[in-house]
Amino acid sequence: MQTQSRVSYIWEEGMATLPYSTGVSLHSHTSASKESLFLLHKMGTEAPFAGALLRCYERASQKRSELTLDFVAANWRPPLLPRMAFDTERRQIQRLGLEALVSLTDHDTMEAPLLLRTISVARQIPVSVEWTAPFGRTTFHIGVHNLPSADAIDWMRRFEQFTEDPSDADLGALLEELDAIPQVLTILNHPVWDLHKIGNRPHGDELDRFLSENGAYVHALELNGLRHARENLEVARVAGRSRHVLISGGDRHGMEANANINLTNATSFTEFVREIRVERRSHVLFLEQYARAWEQRILDSTVDAVSDFPQFSPGWQRWDERAFHPDADGVMRPLSELWVDGRPPIALRLAIQAVRLLRSRSLAGALSLAFPGVNRIPGMRCDVPSTISGRRSSIGRFRLGTPILASSQRVGGGVGPGEDGWASR
Repeated sequence: MQTQSRVSYIWEEGMATLPYSTGVSLHSHTSASKESLFLLHKMGTEAPFAGALLRCYERASQKRSELTLDFVAANWRPPLLPRMAFDTERRQIQRLGLEALVSLTDHDTMEAPLLLRTISVARQIPVSVEWTAPFGRTTFHIGVHNLPSADAIDWMRRFEQFTEDPSDADLGALLEELDAIPQVLTILNHPVWDLHKIGNRPHGDELDRFLSENGAYVHALELNGLRHARENLEVARVAGRSRHVLISGGDRHGMEANANINLTNATSFTEFVREIRVERRSHVLFLEQYARAWEQRILDSTVDAVSDFPQFSPGWQRWDERAFHPDADGVMRPLSELWVDGRPPIALRLAIQAVRLLRSRSLAGALSLAFPGVNRIPGMRCDVPSTISGRRSSIGRFRLGTPILASSQRVGGGVGPGEDGWASR
């Protein structure tokens, strides 16, 4: 069966939505998602001035409150509550003149979709999760979408057990079992991102091994709406080698809606899953926000995390009400309840104010000058059939616009210019 993966940009193809009736939002986060502070702490300690400041806070915390800062257990939550996140994604798609299918995937919890299913407007929302799956020396994030609702809680328990006590063999068995459920869609999120900083080469080696051992049970690789275009281009190369369909995933954590969606004529999420798994067709549409400087978008998402929102419900308005740390007895509590004087230390308040100022129009303009150009990856249309473990898939033909690759380079071991391969746009 001939299949295709296609990537479009709304600022280049304003009519891209016309052949379709539905937009699909995949991979976005709500207030139920626990975002670890460990990686922020790790990056901070590697920076000379930030590292010294963090170590100072650690000593002061131990001295003043006998509280040892635990950046592994500590976490922050995205600001949007489940209904707000659902409406943000749904309305963006509706403004494009499309019906909306929304799948929310919080880290290692299905709380949001299970809660939303109790209200009429979201009764058909798929039960989905972003599962933290250690593998070898690295850790992957796997989007598991549209689990049978009757079995969802049991599946979450099994995912949690695996994450606590992982083994490569058990991961393969779980993925194979998920693949046997026809309505389930399994996506490898931001696959080339070395999230845990083990090194790009070791992470790449583990990714190759993961796809070699488990690729038959993974239905698509994600083009991530919050990652840089260069990284997404590398994902396309990986998909070219592994013969996987490319799919959207916005990875929204802040107030801005997902920067990409899938276009389809499916009328239900289960029908969309069949389109990806069986028909092996995918059309990813990048939206206007993706064209902005990547650095500014990352900064905006960070500012959202440390901003106050007076319009939110009491107890969820201040940033320190959405960040959590164990108290002296090991009980998770909001930071707002742990400050010695009832509010953050002055140096921390000043640092947060400085970060918020970076969103100002003048500084945003400076960032645009520092990082000029449109954040885009070459348009890709792939329609060459191939086989992976007895399946038909499609990554083969690429249409390249921006000359990121030299003409002699090949994508995914495929074909080059003049060999039914790249055609300039």
